[in-house]
Amino acid sequence: MKTVTLITLSLMIGIVLAITPAWSQDDMTIVDNASFDNPQRIPSIFVHDAHNEAAGIEDCAECHHVYEDGKRLEDESSEDQSCSECHDLKGSADQPSLIKAFHLNCKGCHQAQKKGPIMCGECHIK
Repeated sequence: MKTVTLITLSLMIGIVLAITPAWSQDDMTIVDNASFDNPQRIPSIFVHDAHNEAAGIEDCAECHHVYEDGKRLEDESSEDQSCSECHDLKGSADQPSLIKAFHLNCKGCHQAQKKGPIMCGECHIK
């Protein structure tokens, strides 16, 4: 009986330890850099909900914007799309490249708010 209890307890602890990292990763997002052929830096780690709470961002379109004819559409959000669906690697006169879009959106906001990381290694953490 003691052996069965010990085995059962060990299995339960093992299952909890195996599942816990999966739950904790729900809050953590790594900014997808799969579109880049040869990324020069590792992906940025970005804790979405914690960031938005700390920054007081409630409108998804604040970051997940939609533009039409060079004007931002106020009631539209691109939260169900990847950034690379609109921004390619090269960019154009109408639209910044993917890397520039990331930096303009994230770093640009941090600079405007005078808060948050702006140096490469502060977002691209090794």
